[in-house]
Amino acid sequence: MKLASVDIGSNAIRLQVVRVYEDQDLVSFKNLQLLRFPLRLGHDVFSKGEISPATREKFIKLMSTFKHLIDLYEVEGYYAVATSAMREATNGDEIQQTINNSVGLKIDIIPGKKEASILNKAILHTLSDKKYVHIDVGGGSTELNLIENGQLIENQSFRIGSVRQLSADERAEVFNSIREWLRATPFYKSKNIIGIGTGGNINRLYKLANKASNMAISYAELKALRAYVKEFSYEERMSILKMNPDRADVIIPASEIYLRVMKEMGSDQILVPKVGLKDGLVYELYEQNTQRNLNKIEYLGYQ
Repeated sequence: MKLASVDIGSNAIRLQVVRVYEDQDLVSFKNLQLLRFPLRLGHDVFSKGEISPATREKFIKLMSTFKHLIDLYEVEGYYAVATSAMREATNGDEIQQTINNSVGLKIDIIPGKKEASILNKAILHTLSDKKYVHIDVGGGSTELNLIENGQLIENQSFRIGSVRQLSADERAEVFNSIREWLRATPFYKSKNIIGIGTGGNINRLYKLANKASNMAISYAELKALRAYVKEFSYEERMSILKMNPDRADVIIPASEIYLRVMKEMGSDQILVPKVGLKDGLVYELYEQNTQRNLNKIEYLGYQ
């Protein structure tokens, strides 16, 4: 079985095609294609409220390309979703319909809570029976999941991300909202809460940390990494640290969000499983197509 997922984010758009291997109660996924195109929909939406004509044209061309690849791989199904930029764009619904009608690609514009639950599906199989705060920082929103014993306890989406430009007062207001929400949860003041970080920025910081696979980063290490990256100019982050242009300019504000949540919850370490929305979409699509619950069978994730 082959499946595809499309993650239409605020900072970039991703296509993933996988082959599913099934052996009785054992399931694994192998990547056949993984594409990331740096089309920053959030740049238009978060400053002007809509996707500009030039970006709209590129977006439709990109979706046409992705649809051709999906067809060429002859997948059994695909799941394409759009998040905060398309949610907030005044012309988001119109563009969604245009792509559906002219390209033949069906896109779901999902709310923040749905985004958080799909992300949660991508990481649950990697966790033990402990308490976790899952932090996913995207271009336009941050999703927080509180997990205990492999079960989602609470989740919330906040309008703060690496691309969304906020004034100092607006940023402080959102951080205050995050703080109030966290303090009202049953996890607040619990001990040994482990952070889980997903998103391109935490993945890049994890790579800079040069950790062995599956090893956690401490709060102190993450703070030091942020300070280290901040010493480099935008151009140096690309030339010396080998960051993509659309990563180099957002990694500092994104890293602050992870650190703030970890500090508020007293998390002294964060795991970085290197999965994201695209992976959760594949898992959800697999469950829909097979009527099997991945929580009830053993699955190995990506091989």
